Amino acid sequence: MRIRIVDAFTDRPFSGNPAGVLLLDSFPEDSWLRNVAAEVNLSETAFAHPLPAGGEADWALRWFTPATEVDMCGHATLATAHVLHTTGAATGTIRFATRSGVLSATAAADGTITMDFPTSALTPLPVPEGLAKALGAEVVAVHDTSAHIGDLVVELRDEATVRSLTPDLAALVSLSSRGIIVTATAENPDGGYDFVSRGFFPAIGIEEDPVTGSAHTALAPYWSARFGRDELTGFQGGLRTGLVRTHLRGERTLLTGHAVTVIDGDLHA
Repeated sequence: MRIRIVDAFTDRPFSGNPAGVLLLDSFPEDSWLRNVAAEVNLSETAFAHPLPAGGEADWALRWFTPATEVDMCGHATLATAHVLHTTGAATGTIRFATRSGVLSATAAADGTITMDFPTSALTPLPVPEGLAKALGAEVVAVHDTSAHIGDLVVELRDEATVRSLTPDLAALVSLSSRGIIVTATAENPDGGYDFVSRGFFPAIGIEEDPVTGSAHTALAPYWSARFGRDELTGFQGGLRTGLVRTHLRGERTLLTGHAVTVIDGDLHA
């Protein structure tokens, strides 16, 4: 069985966010999917199989961390679309049936792929007790996305604070159902991106996710309101980094990025 490792939201190997991708005839038992994801040991592994023609979606898609199945994953969706396009298994716009509804991905001539995801609603919150201490940084504002992706979006003072952050991951577990997204405006407005972020997800077995596509369904409306523009570019990451272009369209958010296959091999299990 073929398995591929794809670096998403980057156009060069060893950067962006890596995801495992397996194309199947059908979904095996959940225990097998969990075991494969644990063996691959990346933040997410995607499993997809084709659906009968004529339906509302072309492929069924599921995502697993090494610890659990998740409802949405942007970078592994991008990675799956990249594999389908580069192998010729699909062309044009691909519609995925997922736990978050039908999500689409469209390849462009420049090699980018644009995904159409639901926009996450943001609810302002008082700063939760213990959050600033767990992050080790002053908190400017907090917004909740529990109705959608389940993250807290936490604005920090500046880009340097986001980049240098070393949070207490154990303390973060009780503060969000999924993860903590820290963000700030870009220090250099001419640096090729508008805002920065990092994502910590210890509650679902991921200490830090390098480039979190789904988080940008919340970051896009957050920063679009601030900048007064619908199209923005986000830079995310600690040791590994990547760029996500966002286009806010009301209840939908378009996420655009590159992807590159770095490993193409066989799974003997």
